Amino acid sequence: MNPATAPIEMVERKGTGHPDTLCDALAETISAALCRYYLDQFGLVLHHNVDKALLWGGASRPAFNGGDVVAPMEFFLAGRATCEFMGSKIPVDEIAVEASRHWLTQHMHALDVERHVTFHPLIRPGSSELVDLYLRQKETGVALANDTSCGVGYAPLDELEKMVLAVEQYLNAATTKERYPEIGEDIKIMAVREAEAIALTIGCAFVDRYITSIEDYAAKKQRLAALALEEAQRYTDKPITISINAADNIETGSIYLTVTGTSAEAGDDGEVGRGNRPNGLIAPYRPMNMEAAAGKNPVTHVGKLYNILAQRISAALVQQIPVLQEVQCYLVSRIGQPVHEPQVVDIRVQLPEPDQLSNYQHSIVEITHQHLQQIQRIQDELIAGHITVY
Repeated sequence: MNPATAPIEMVERKGTGHPDTLCDALAETISAALCRYYLDQFGLVLHHNVDKALLWGGASRPAFNGGDVVAPMEFFLAGRATCEFMGSKIPVDEIAVEASRHWLTQHMHALDVERHVTFHPLIRPGSSELVDLYLRQKETGVALANDTSCGVGYAPLDELEKMVLAVEQYLNAATTKERYPEIGEDIKIMAVREAEAIALTIGCAFVDRYITSIEDYAAKKQRLAALALEEAQRYTDKPITISINAADNIETGSIYLTVTGTSAEAGDDGEVGRGNRPNGLIAPYRPMNMEAAAGKNPVTHVGKLYNILAQRISAALVQQIPVLQEVQCYLVSRIGQPVHEPQVVDIRVQLPEPDQLSNYQHSIVEITHQHLQQIQRIQDELIAGHITVY
């Protein structure tokens, strides 16, 4: 059943500054930085999977007009990577920390990376068997799957899914922060549609230095609701209600105020893989798996590649065969086999008239095969940082 036609649907997104999203972002940033170093120095991407980042939240004292961070948030950057190749030492720890610092500086406008964050690089060499898969790739030019895993994707996004993505991305856009710097990056949206009514519950970490009083907070919270509503209404004609920081108690002064724009400053922890799926959403009525895509290497780790590839195949089928109302794609790998040759490819489609499937089977197979043969494009885009997996 398409969730858009069901009586109830729910969709969630953890925004840029959510502790889980921060872990995903740093893991993915470290992987891309390692890829670039490996390519520059050796001409190929070496074995690595840095997908085990953990965020230990800090402690803070937010206050109107600006408080302070008492204990920094701490990132434990764990995983496996090639630390030496052809007699050359690779500064994996330095690469990981520098890439993390740069990402946080670029994406968290109220966070002082030097004062508010501590990094613990915990990356060790990988197993000899997995490293050998990379060396075989160098000899043959064929990337071999370094895991037996599955990926899933679907298309198109429905109305509620598009709305949730758009609202979070708008509220966390650089231009929005310039106009409304009190809006922190830790924004979480839960959308619930019941019949024709949509309710958005938004948690937003307000930045204390841009809030002067409880009255100012209430006014700026109301303004945020108006901004969110205006963006949401671009995607639907259904009635929308919005609740911002629903746990607030204005009378007692219990409000969601932060120094840095993320709840990670005051005890909220995070971990890779606990947040958005690779398409940027948490959509429980849709097919998904539990693979943590962020931080996995973009050349041979099918847990990453196949989730992206399944999305692209689904989207291409819907776009190129307009009669298809919905597509779901499931891919399964087998370790040691070429990544462009899955063990199983399962395409499920929804048509207005199911008995018409035979008319489109050839096109479905052809389009799917084309994308499998072009998997290197995904690898290149991931290394360049052009694909977001969270």
